[in-house]
Amino acid sequence: MIVGYSGVGRQGCTDRLYLSYISAGKLSSDPFTSLMGSSSGHQRSKTRSRNRKPLGIQLLERVRGSPISFRSCQALVLVLTFLSYASYHATRKTTSVVKSVLDPKTKTNLGTSSAHYWPPSHLFYLHNLKDADNSSAGGSLSSGGGGGWVPFNEAEDGTALLGEIDLAFLGAYAAGMFFAGHLGDRVDLRVLLTVGMVGTGLFTAAFGAGYWLDVHSFYYFLAVQMVAGLFQSSGWPSVVAVVGNWFGKSKRGLIMGVWNAHTSVGNISGSLVAAAMLRYGWCWSFVVPGVVIALVGLAVFLLLPVAPDVIGVQEDLCLKDAPLLERRRADVEEKAVGFIEAWRIPGVAPFALCLFFCKLVAYTFLYWLPFYISHTAIGGEYLSDSAAGVLSTLFDVGGVVGGILAGHISDHLDARALTAASFTFSAIPALFFYRVYGNVSLAWNIALMFVTGMLVNGPYALITTAVSADLGTHSSLNGNSRALATVTAIIDGTGSIGAAVGPLLTGYISARSWSAVFTMLMASALVAGLLLSRLVAAEVVAKMESRRTPAPAASDLLPVSSSSMDEP
Repeated sequence: MIVGYSGVGRQGCTDRLYLSYISAGKLSSDPFTSLMGSSSGHQRSKTRSRNRKPLGIQLLERVRGSPISFRSCQALVLVLTFLSYASYHATRKTTSVVKSVLDPKTKTNLGTSSAHYWPPSHLFYLHNLKDADNSSAGGSLSSGGGGGWVPFNEAEDGTALLGEIDLAFLGAYAAGMFFAGHLGDRVDLRVLLTVGMVGTGLFTAAFGAGYWLDVHSFYYFLAVQMVAGLFQSSGWPSVVAVVGNWFGKSKRGLIMGVWNAHTSVGNISGSLVAAAMLRYGWCWSFVVPGVVIALVGLAVFLLLPVAPDVIGVQEDLCLKDAPLLERRRADVEEKAVGFIEAWRIPGVAPFALCLFFCKLVAYTFLYWLPFYISHTAIGGEYLSDSAAGVLSTLFDVGGVVGGILAGHISDHLDARALTAASFTFSAIPALFFYRVYGNVSLAWNIALMFVTGMLVNGPYALITTAVSADLGTHSSLNGNSRALATVTAIIDGTGSIGAAVGPLLTGYISARSWSAVFTMLMASALVAGLLLSRLVAAEVVAKMESRRTPAPAASDLLPVSSSSMDEP
């Protein structure tokens, strides 16, 4: 029994705190022995923790001569996981920028229909974007007549082949996600994340190496993307589980909304790097992000502490105020949650299906927005491939704002489903206006793209972060900490199936009509919002009941809001 436990405040644990406990005789020099009993089993736990401690942290502690503090570890976790998943998205974004280089001949065909459908407007343009050098990316680096790269420029419908490449990557990613989450609750997350990042870097670079090796087999690029998707699937369950191990429930939506900006930061940096590298050859657009993610993976292996016990810190002392994981009964042995059991957690199924349609919309923009911009006359003129890639980053800038805004609103209202549904319904008119008026001028395109990105990425970011963490620590799990990665993988894995379907359908539909593509996106946003209608109704009822009576009733009606998981 720990005396003076209530004295641990919001500021977390420090090394001084532990020294004071030791000097007072209330805690032995071995925190695990004091807090969990002196037995051989706890000694083995201490040994396992020491074995999992990253080499970089061991070296840092030797140099400092003292253990690293809890707050320092939290900051390190945030930075490393942010950079980790940003680098994942940077490698994904490359393909969307290079598409117009691999299959440039469709620009003439689509451009004719677009110019016929939309009247040109002669307002101001962003001249520095339009002056980007497109000839060096297409002409001298191409193989086959008319530019581009065989086999994409020789097929009757090159966009369909590019859509199949996206499907190969995202299909493998979605399938691997379910296994990665199951594996993440059973192995060292640091090792799993490192293997995923190094493997992703290797096969991303292998796609670009097809240029140097003069490879023109469609199945080579298909296979490389499938393997890259499998390696990428280890990323999201791992980073969410690690962050969940270190941070409490207080303002989780806002914290994770800011942290989730790594998605948009990765997309933006990936677009800028890929666009900049086009002048040297499209191969470098793949190789450079591949090398970067491998280097970040090495830093993760050396420095990332996956949980407080890795550095010898006891969670209860550090997370007194609303811990992320509910305190479990001492007599209940933890075991990993099964796949079917995780699906049965209240709220998992509707949010997973909602994310299916949210990611369908978001990933269609992720993989096809630069292509759409370069093949659409904006103000009566077409942008180069490089300029289109740069301009498309504004969608992700809006996504950063949307993710933070959705997290803040959901924290303030304590209503995750209501917030997510409001954003998805609002995205429908935004998509319509971007299609109809986005071609008027660059100014209109930029403004509408920003708003669309904010409304599309807002619920996507909220569900994949705060909602997943809420459900992964649901009260029905009795404080079991070994469910977070599995639940996260189920939700994001289901969403990734939609992420695979959207770009594939766009590859076929866009060859005939981009208006039909936007109709598909608006319908998907509508279905996404409707799937949350039952949870929205429960949240509204809970809010009405809480105003009538002093005791909140949300714990029984809504399992996903943060208040529903507070201890009684």
